[in-house]
Amino acid sequence: MKASFRNRAVHRLAIPAIAAGVLLFAAIAAQVMNGGTNHFDRWLMLAMRNADLTMMGPPAVQEAARDITALGSVTVLTLLMLAGFVFLALDNRKRLAVFALSTVISGQLLSTLLKHLFNRPRPDLVPHAVYVASMSFPSGHSMMSAVAYLCLGTLLADCYQRTAIRAWILCGAVLIPLLVGVSRVYLGVHWPSDVLAGWTAGATWVLVCRVVARAAKTGTTHRSATERI
Repeated sequence: MKASFRNRAVHRLAIPAIAAGVLLFAAIAAQVMNGGTNHFDRWLMLAMRNADLTMMGPPAVQEAARDITALGSVTVLTLLMLAGFVFLALDNRKRLAVFALSTVISGQLLSTLLKHLFNRPRPDLVPHAVYVASMSFPSGHSMMSAVAYLCLGTLLADCYQRTAIRAWILCGAVLIPLLVGVSRVYLGVHWPSDVLAGWTAGATWVLVCRVVARAAKTGTTHRSATERI
């Protein structure tokens, strides 16, 4: 009963949250296209660099940033989602397995579409500390880490009733994308506005997929009940 009430409450809040996410992304995109974020982007990126534009901090910190940024890479996220898909399938949660995989695949398609749509070049203010190939807006690492970790984190949290465990799981699902996004700016491969847009788009997409999945499940249940009658 408690879990059911909590799920209904979350669903009711999801629609306003989606609307807010879409509006926030649109506002960031409009500012980026009009050059309104240039001062903020340059200031924050330079704040993470020395006077000679090298990265601040010792080599160990720089290597840690590369390790963290890899948590949002295509390779790591693919392995993560395949492991999650197999785990859910073996645990007889095939519907959730399909939901998780479809959320991440569709999120990757959306990320690619947005990059081509806005076609923003990568930062040229500082040297890049890691290899990059695609366009800059929104940050694919930030967006896809938000999609993958929030998707799996919320699914895993739903399996537990204890508030402390749920909070710990959700904190991790939020913290990892945040660290990935910061690492992208620190490594000089994304403007801060790219990262903000990536976080916003990723979190919003997870909410959209959850609402669609819930609506589809409700519709299927309704049709089944009607057929029985």
